[in-house]
Amino acid sequence: MPTRYPTVAGMFYPADRESCLRQVRACLGGAREAQVERVIQGGVVPHAGWTFSGPTAGRVFAALKSQGEPETMVLLGAVHSWGVSAASAYGSGSWRTPLGELAVDEELAREALSEGAGLVVDRPEAHASEHSIEVQLPFIQYLFPKARILPIATPPSSEAHQVGQIVARAARALGRVTRAIGSSDLTHYGPRYGFAPAGVGEKGLAYTRQNDRRLLDLVTAMRAEEIVAEARAHQNACGAGAIAAAIAFAQEMGATEGILLDYTTSHDVMPMGRPTDMVGYGAVIFA
Repeated sequence: MPTRYPTVAGMFYPADRESCLRQVRACLGGAREAQVERVIQGGVVPHAGWTFSGPTAGRVFAALKSQGEPETMVLLGAVHSWGVSAASAYGSGSWRTPLGELAVDEELAREALSEGAGLVVDRPEAHASEHSIEVQLPFIQYLFPKARILPIATPPSSEAHQVGQIVARAARALGRVTRAIGSSDLTHYGPRYGFAPAGVGEKGLAYTRQNDRRLLDLVTAMRAEEIVAEARAHQNACGAGAIAAAIAFAQEMGATEGILLDYTTSHDVMPMGRPTDMVGYGAVIFA
């Protein structure tokens, strides 16, 4: 069976088991408990290096943990490489991290592929060098040690929201307790990213926050079908397809509200003088 090995361990997060565990615990340590009475069906997390966005992602995982352990975590990932035009599942085998291996939920993968009628394909090679799902896995291993995973690289197409609906219907058909996470950072601002409409300095930082707010308002309103067009127009999400799919999954499972747990930028986390280049990070849950 295929095994997907880490590609960014030692860069985005620690490569050895003990250091990885320490940093996972540190990222979760400051997470305030989310006061949510309804079932949390999933959320949106950032995927930068843990030093920058790990505590923000940790807010979502901690909120999910407060309601027990799912049988399967669906990971809807951003696509940062060329050639991934369809939602691409890693449909069998396992993924390895410094904490061990996570088994793919092959039964759910088969059901989703059947339900998807070509919108979801089994294409493990789409995950070969992609970090957006990988950096979430140690959180899942630490908090949900019995859970299986279904990784799906989700490009920002107009059909992205349908991917979430497909997976939700597949999970429901199997009676599987499943939650879905969309992995995306927000605005990539500054000369480094070729996007600085307000210049650099405090005006650039203010623009980044306002631009991210546009996107996050749609996310919390759960307007899945508007996410991809918004990100295309304003460059405020690198994983718009993943976000849209996560929202649609949660809606299909009965969620009616998005709740913003945390928002920050790389400049807020680690200021290096005058704001020039920065990335936005948001943590949202759907219940």
